[in-house]
Amino acid sequence: MSAVLTGAGRALPTTIDQAAAWDGFFADHYAGVRAARRVFTASGVRRRHAVANPLDEDISGWSTGARMQRYVQEALPLGKQAVAAALDDAGLAPGDVGLFAVATCTGYATPGLDIRLASDLGMPPGLQRLLVGHMGCYAAIPGLAAVGDYVTARSRPAVLLCCELTSLHVQPPVRELDQVVAHALFSDAAAAVVLQPGGRGRRLAGVVARTDPSTADHMTWDVTDLGFRMGLSPRVPDVLSRHVGDVVEELLTGAGLRIEDVAGWAVHPGGPRILDVVRDHLGLTEEQLAASRSVLAEHGNCSSATVLLVLEELADVDGPVVAMAFGPGLTLYAALLLPS
Repeated sequence: MSAVLTGAGRALPTTIDQAAAWDGFFADHYAGVRAARRVFTASGVRRRHAVANPLDEDISGWSTGARMQRYVQEALPLGKQAVAAALDDAGLAPGDVGLFAVATCTGYATPGLDIRLASDLGMPPGLQRLLVGHMGCYAAIPGLAAVGDYVTARSRPAVLLCCELTSLHVQPPVRELDQVVAHALFSDAAAAVVLQPGGRGRRLAGVVARTDPSTADHMTWDVTDLGFRMGLSPRVPDVLSRHVGDVVEELLTGAGLRIEDVAGWAVHPGGPRILDVVRDHLGLTEEQLAASRSVLAEHGNCSSATVLLVLEELADVDGPVVAMAFGPGLTLYAALLLPS
């Protein structure tokens, strides 16, 4: 019995306009950093979401402890809304769920979101749980792989929730451009999917991973006394260009498919250059990346939740779909979803 994606849901906090965020906060925050305005303008983001809206509050000096308390406060209602919507979309009740997995890299709490939300939603006391922590932007795909393996082995439904609140990690003003890039791109969202043993939807047909440890310092996410700090090298797109073709070829060859057979591409929009690299090295058209560009423009980079938002945009696509995401390691993950 195959694991089939049968439902999806999302929850988004307050929407803020990118230009307003720059004019109302980041222009002063990065005063004296000559390239900062250009970075914000070229980010590909028009709107994004924030539980900590910089136009209303400046949390850049908050301790990590204070940010984690806020994380729990904000993540619980968003996670509950996303999971409830996904279960409703799949036609399931919380009591039907056998495994509940949560992926997040933006908050820590024990008991975690998995325990608190399972109880709040009314999932069964014998529920199995899994926390996928601190993997970063690609976490949704190994999360899907783990959840899919459970569904296939146990013949029971499972839920994956990706909940990321990057707005809680605004850093004090510095001159390093990687911080400007991070603050120009990243956004908040909760996205959930339901996988069931069989049924109508998209079957999880394969997952491929590739990590290049020689470039591990190119993308980092460090816990500091003032929240989590992003390290982001401008060489990341170049590293991806070396590996993305091989990853996709391995994924498709295993299913007897070619790039031309893929009907939909859910590519994690880590930024405009990331999408350009994928387009150029796979020979895709701009139309094939339209869903990813749209999610980047309307929602920003929501870390692990983003690729699930792109998959939702492709809900009506008939045919094979490839989902890809990238993150620390440097790591590439890709999943193949086929109509069931």
